Amino acid sequence: MKAPISISTGTVAAIFIDLQEEHRQDKRYLVEGFAGILANVQRLQGAARANHVPLYHWAYIVDLDKQDRPFHPVGADGKSAFSDKSDPLTEICHEVAPAGDEALLIKAEASAFRSGPAADRLKASGIEWLVVAGVWTEACIDATVKDAVARGFRVLLVKDACGSGSAAMHQTGILNLANRLYGGAVTDTDGACRLLAGETVTAWQVEGSVPLRFTFDNAAALYAAL
Repeated sequence: MKAPISISTGTVAAIFIDLQEEHRQDKRYLVEGFAGILANVQRLQGAARANHVPLYHWAYIVDLDKQDRPFHPVGADGKSAFSDKSDPLTEICHEVAPAGDEALLIKAEASAFRSGPAADRLKASGIEWLVVAGVWTEACIDATVKDAVARGFRVLLVKDACGSGSAAMHQTGILNLANRLYGGAVTDTDGACRLLAGETVTAWQVEGSVPLRFTFDNAAALYAAL
């Protein structure tokens, strides 16, 4: 259902997941509509900075010399097939890169919160809401959102500031999260920017058990209606 929400000043942080150059330059790892996603992320970041909301950025880096990944795909050179530590395309895209003293954190797995101190530090600083954007929706966004909810955060999932390898992958990924986003909400960039500015916004909030029973035929329409 859609219902009004607001977010109290000082209780929200914005997190940006894996917005790296490989997703627009590496043909093996392209995100559909990435230019539009980056433009929406820029708007979110501008709203966060204007309203003194802390920003945290994550990059996904694979280091097979230090990580035990028995089934991880590798190329002919023995390096990771994606996000290898030696690949310059793992850099954050310049237009959405950290500014000033904003944190850039490296993760070695899908979720930003599966390990490490980030979640505890956010909790200790009084953060209750996380505004989430980035890629890929059904992979690192999905894992990050689920772990954030398990840690007791409310998640504001910004649907048009996330993306994946295709519209179908992205839209069904958002729908799957929306079905179980207890305590959180789904909105678009416009709604998220207004919430960051202290406004009240009508946003999707899950009610009951798995209300979005989507099919191949109606998934796009249900996604658009979120």
